[in-house]
Amino acid sequence: MAQEASDYDGFAETYSVENETSLMNAYYERPAALALAGDVAERRILDAGCGSGPLFAALRDRGALVTGSDRSAGMVAQARQRLGDDADLRVADLADPLPFPDDAFDDVMASLVLHYLEDWTLTLAELHRVLRTGGRLIASVNHPMMVNLTHRAEGLRPDYFERYTWTDEFVLQGRTCSMTFWNKPLHAMTDAFTAAGFRIAVIDEPHPVPEAREVYPEDFPILDTFPTFLFFVLEAA
Repeated sequence: MAQEASDYDGFAETYSVENETSLMNAYYERPAALALAGDVAERRILDAGCGSGPLFAALRDRGALVTGSDRSAGMVAQARQRLGDDADLRVADLADPLPFPDDAFDDVMASLVLHYLEDWTLTLAELHRVLRTGGRLIASVNHPMMVNLTHRAEGLRPDYFERYTWTDEFVLQGRTCSMTFWNKPLHAMTDAFTAAGFRIAVIDEPHPVPEAREVYPEDFPILDTFPTFLFFVLEAA
């Protein structure tokens, strides 16, 4: 994984606070992921890359039986504070074999996590292994067109088809943080999914929820007219 766990440990608390109410997370990515998941009552779900646990909490509130994993011990500690000592939380790296048996889950949620990985081969094989036949992987990643056009505007990386790493620096709660990502074109993603044994059921480019217009009136029009994230629903064959 390109991003070191210690990087997340260093701003885990700051990120947790930001994630609660940010436009990208609270009004865009998380509602879209939950909408794609639909009715999750009694479904066994792995929140892979659970961070500080807001999606875990939302799924649990909807009646799902949730397990969370994250590479960052700091993020898992934040999730533990939020979710309680009885929550099933593990420190686990998606670049390594997962500590779960075969067919353990009905769904895997991988929200904004795959784009931290250069090579998806082992990760997707492991996610396929822990899913029952017919189970779903619901994944969101940085939209490759957003990444490409942003970098073109900065005079960088004009080739959409090139796979490359890049680092984004930003301010969270007054603190400067950075995250490193791997960019892949769409066909590289879909090829990886099908090679791992998944059937692509849905490719989605959602809008932010309407409530975001009132909370973020300046930023809403941009996000509502150009996608930042790309979503997949994939079925394990």
